Amino acid sequence: MLFSKSKRFNSLFKRLGGTTLTNIVTVGLLTLFVKGLGFGKEILIAENFGLSELLDTFYIAILVPSLIYNIFLGSFKSVFIPNYVSTLKLNSLIAGRFQSTSFLVTIGVAILFFILAFLFTDVYLEVFFKGHTEHYYSLVKKQFYYVAPCILFWGFSSIINGLLTIDNEFRYSSLSSAFTPLTIIVCLLFFKEELDDLVLAIGTLVGSILGFLFVGSVAIRRRLIQLHKPDFASSNIITLFKQLPAKLSASILVGINPFVDQYFSAQLAIGSIAALNYGEKIPAFAIGIVGIAVGNVMLPYFSKQAVEDITNTFNKLQSMLKQLIVFSLIITVILFIFSSSIISLFFERNAFTSSDTVIVSKIQQMYLLQIPFYITGVIMVKFLTSINKNNFMVLTSVISLVMNICLNYILIEHLGVYGLALATSIVSLINSVILYLYIYQLKKQHV
Repeated sequence: MLFSKSKRFNSLFKRLGGTTLTNIVTVGLLTLFVKGLGFGKEILIAENFGLSELLDTFYIAILVPSLIYNIFLGSFKSVFIPNYVSTLKLNSLIAGRFQSTSFLVTIGVAILFFILAFLFTDVYLEVFFKGHTEHYYSLVKKQFYYVAPCILFWGFSSIINGLLTIDNEFRYSSLSSAFTPLTIIVCLLFFKEELDDLVLAIGTLVGSILGFLFVGSVAIRRRLIQLHKPDFASSNIITLFKQLPAKLSASILVGINPFVDQYFSAQLAIGSIAALNYGEKIPAFAIGIVGIAVGNVMLPYFSKQAVEDITNTFNKLQSMLKQLIVFSLIITVILFIFSSSIISLFFERNAFTSSDTVIVSKIQQMYLLQIPFYITGVIMVKFLTSINKNNFMVLTSVISLVMNICLNYILIEHLGVYGLALATSIVSLINSVILYLYIYQLKKQHV
């Protein structure tokens, strides 16, 4: 049996190529390091501020910039990579124009959102966070003026990170996100008194600037940045703009699902929201690392392969999915069996009792069931993005959202809080099946 597993691993290794698998492992380890650093930052923030007004206002101040980054800039990077790979096949002049146009779009988006946020901050606070003091609103706006410029530096870093991943340089792009938690830690340890109530906001801004300078210097050293006169009429830029609304829509729809789960869990007994969050932490942490590692590497990989030979790329994808299903199922079974021990090890102390462990471990088991479908789903989404088929992902996102609402409503009646976790896994399964069937139809068209 071990020999059989070894053969499967070697088969997957050969199909992906040694360099690609090495990149996935590298990104996974570096992501683990960055997330660990972020966790340390959260511990230090909790130690310094607890559940304070300053912390509340900081999270409100950074909410809109973070949303813009996660939805718009993340989507822009995803459609930037495959279209830039296609542009590279032409010549350096056209590639330089493509880069310049992309940077100008990022600058325009950053300025636009900054102006809108500046003009409508008071309205935004009064509508969504009404009932607070003038001092509270003053703290939000004071910190917002420091974190808002981060949008620009995050945007530049996002595009440059895309250039680095296309060039198979994943180490530096993965490390760039470590600067913000690191600068916040430094500010809290050494400059808290001097920076006072701006310590978190300034730490975030300095981190975003250092992250940009870091990846920028790497890209310049590797001669990846080639700026020429922008061209908004080029075919690849037009394709990018056509794909962007679909990618944005899909990102927004996917982002709504956690809010749906929170809404349904709020209808249950007190403690259900907390139990759901505890049960989700370890599965989300695990699949988050795998998703980032696999997603960041496979998008440029598929983009390059598709330009060379689209039919062969379909075959590689299908083979990879079969292998990953087997390996992810093994991981799922192991974690499922030891779920109670894992929860007990990480959480069972002080107010978190053994009876809490029983509840949370069962919730965790329901969430763990999604691992094979989540991982394969990530790969299929990256594949579709690489061949500019983002429109279909809007449909799958709508179906997932509707199915999540329906399954939550049905399963909560029979299984309570466990049903909400199970619904998430079932939706992940349905989404993966739909994506696979669509890709299978695309493959038949190219054969």
